[in-house]
Amino acid sequence: MSSLKPALTTFHAPAALKRLLVAVLAVLLLGALTALSALASGSGTWTPAGNLLSNSDAAFLTVLQNGQALAASAYGAELYNPATGTWTTTGSMNAARNDFTATLLNNGQVLAVGGYRNDPLKGAVALASAELYNPTTGTWTYTGSLHTARWNHSATLLQNGEVLVAGGESFGSGGTTNVFASAELYNPATGTWTTTGSLKKARYDQTAALLQNGQMLVAGGNAGVFVGLASAELYTPSTGKWTTTGSMTIVRRGHTMTLLSNGQALVAGGSDGSGNLLASTELYTPSTGTWTLTGSLPHPLDGFTATLLTNGKVLAAAGNDGGYIADAELYDPSTGVWTVTGSLNQARAYQAAALLQNGDVLVAGGAYNVYCPTYTAEYYTP
Repeated sequence: MSSLKPALTTFHAPAALKRLLVAVLAVLLLGALTALSALASGSGTWTPAGNLLSNSDAAFLTVLQNGQALAASAYGAELYNPATGTWTTTGSMNAARNDFTATLLNNGQVLAVGGYRNDPLKGAVALASAELYNPTTGTWTYTGSLHTARWNHSATLLQNGEVLVAGGESFGSGGTTNVFASAELYNPATGTWTTTGSLKKARYDQTAALLQNGQMLVAGGNAGVFVGLASAELYTPSTGKWTTTGSMTIVRRGHTMTLLSNGQALVAGGSDGSGNLLASTELYTPSTGTWTLTGSLPHPLDGFTATLLTNGKVLAAAGNDGGYIADAELYDPSTGVWTVTGSLNQARAYQAAALLQNGDVLVAGGAYNVYCPTYTAEYYTP
């Protein structure tokens, strides 16, 4: 007679329980890998920052010396306070300007220059006027006017405290477009403009950056309607003259330019001479005067903002890749590679952006599709 054996000598989990344990372990592993990937790519987060009160397009964001951000456009002006996360109205510009420039001066005031006003009979009328925003009083006052009315120009604060305005456009008679090579200098001490050397190539909608050696670099833009440029030039303040430097590898319009901590200038995206969106990016090296391709954006893009972070990386936010998107990417100069970071809460393009004093990046306004402006704002924490 066979001996009796214990009913159970070892516990065996049912097959269903085994599958559950495997699934739980897989989820935990995937979460860990995702977290490590996000950490490696420098993933950051976006937080809503209230709504603009009047500036649906928030043409410019300028961070004042008191840490608040000034948003100004043809629709009004307002201030964002990072400490409270709120927007408050401030004085409006005297002229309702579009496509103007806004530059923070060393004395803490903001200089708004040129642009155009919409006239019901004449259409876009170029402005030569300029005005100053005083953060202490919250008001704008006129200062000296440009010699040449213009919009879509560049404006750059030089090391000596003057502001260099270059290029731009206006409408001529018969629907033609005037494209300017002229340049002017604004002296905050006198409130006046003086002409300086002209660009070698007339252009508008170019990008510009002040290099560490004190020269000013401009690149790309348009020489006329649908006539893009790849050329670049340098302005030397001591001589008041422009010199040609190396051209970009491709025609670019609507691109961004960001001065990196290492002294190179990064241009990214935009569109080529045929209007095709670009994903390529390239670096300008001042010591050689040449451009070299670097890592490409994840997709062709224009209408985005590019902001240098305090850690030396560049944040590309939102934009137009054929549709308006909420994507964001980081460029690491040490590797030359773009990596995906946290997405915005609101898809948008053609917004304004500025680096706040706490290291966050504020974006505001723009549009969430080709027909609909957005009043929302949010900030990125690296």
